Amino acid sequence: MTGTTRDPLLRIRPMRIEQFRFGEITIDDRRYTDDLLVFGDRVRPRWWRKEGHLLQLADLEGVLLEKPEVLIVGTGAQQCMKIAPEVVAHTRDAGIELLEFDTRTACQTYNHLLGKRKVVAALHLTC
Repeated sequence: MTGTTRDPLLRIRPMRIEQFRFGEITIDDRRYTDDLLVFGDRVRPRWWRKEGHLLQLADLEGVLLEKPEVLIVGTGAQQCMKIAPEVVAHTRDAGIELLEFDTRTACQTYNHLLGKRKVVAALHLTC
């Protein structure tokens, strides 16, 4: 199966966040204007939460299936998005390190950890 994503010898280059500004992010030369999830090898755009400014466990189903070592949450430029206690408890119990920052710092932290640990970023791009 040479040349497919199932080939264990094929290494996919991790997705790097190139730029963030209020309401906009650029990842691997592609611009996004909605909240998103960034996995090491892909982006899930248009990430909507059950309640816009409250991150709940149900909002992270796909993330938790990935079993990241680190989950970085970008809570917005003014940190308006809050993390529900159930998310904190679940990630702790699952052995996932949960890091919460304003979105600019979250992007920088994601890039710093990329390639060193299995990391996912959940990013709120506005307030």
